[in-house]
Amino acid sequence: MKLDRYDLAILRILAGDGRITKSRLAEAVNLSISPAWERVKKLEASGIIRGYRADLDWTLVFKGSRIVVEVTLARHTAHDMRRFEERVMAAPEIVQCHATGGGVDYVLHIVSRDIDHYQRFIDTLLMDEIGIEKYFTYIVTKTVKSMPHEVPEWACQG
Repeated sequence: MKLDRYDLAILRILAGDGRITKSRLAEAVNLSISPAWERVKKLEASGIIRGYRADLDWTLVFKGSRIVVEVTLARHTAHDMRRFEERVMAAPEIVQCHATGGGVDYVLHIVSRDIDHYQRFIDTLLMDEIGIEKYFTYIVTKTVKSMPHEVPEWACQG
């Protein structure tokens, strides 16, 4: 799907406010309501817009530990990577996983009740023999910036 400046503007606005009204969205992108809403429907149908969610501050509800883990696999075959990624997808403790280029293969973001829970979870990953050669653990002590759904202005300039 070819995106123009209106589509990019709609995506940026919805990424920041998924509950914006049709009329406010149309006004913000300088279109009438019907054309703006048709564009939203096309973006949804194309799969670019995957859904709408509440942006929650889980730290106010859940006082667990947040951990970042760098993982390097022993082998880099498609089978080994698929096996690792399937295990990651099945683990509710892993809230984000990024495949990376460079010194490590994956960066995981893990949420656990406490450090003991995290260590038991890592131990199960190692016992599952999913190809982990080495891993490095970083305990998150404070979140300085968290804007996972925001898009920089320059990214939306067609």
